[in-house]
Amino acid sequence: MALKVVGAGVGRTGTASLKLALEQLLGGRCHHMFEMVAGDPAQVPGWTNAIEGRDVDWQKLLSGYVAQVDWPGASFWRELSAANPDALVLLSTRDADSWYRSASNTIFNVFDNPPPGREPWFAAVRRMFRERFSDDLENPAAMMDAFERHNAEVRAGVAAGRLLEWTAADGWEPICERLGVAVPDEAFPTTNSTNETRAMLGMSPLPQAG
Repeated sequence: MALKVVGAGVGRTGTASLKLALEQLLGGRCHHMFEMVAGDPAQVPGWTNAIEGRDVDWQKLLSGYVAQVDWPGASFWRELSAANPDALVLLSTRDADSWYRSASNTIFNVFDNPPPGREPWFAAVRRMFRERFSDDLENPAAMMDAFERHNAEVRAGVAAGRLLEWTAADGWEPICERLGVAVPDEAFPTTNSTNETRAMLGMSPLPQAG
């Protein structure tokens, strides 16, 4: 099964909401980092092969999915877009400051305290960051530079007619227009807030502003 959407946007750019939206629009499963953390850890060896530079059958690795968003797929957008030449490439993004704040309060913390049994996987993700993004996690400037560089490379590397740049505020309409489907008569899904993500990763919630 070929992907209909290749998600090139990194984690904490609305990708969990995109996953729900694309599954509704396309009537199939959308791949997300959730698959390795809480879904189907049997996928870990295949993605680890990709991270370690081995040959990967992308169609086989993502069989059963109609779309992909978030890491690790976002770091392999070149390979995935080449393997799925008819897919829309969707670059989810947000401003770099808020992205870093969100990521540093959630996913960047997991490398020091990974969920039990997921230690090898998060060691592989750390390598992926180092080689394809940045793993200088406590350096805001370095990570925001990596974020902006990643987005710029996607914009430069994908033909304009194939690329959709999207933010959470854009909602359904741009996605539906590019996919040629009707706009649902309901609010765009909103999920995976900072504290929801922290809970999934076994971290305590951040205090709410008074």
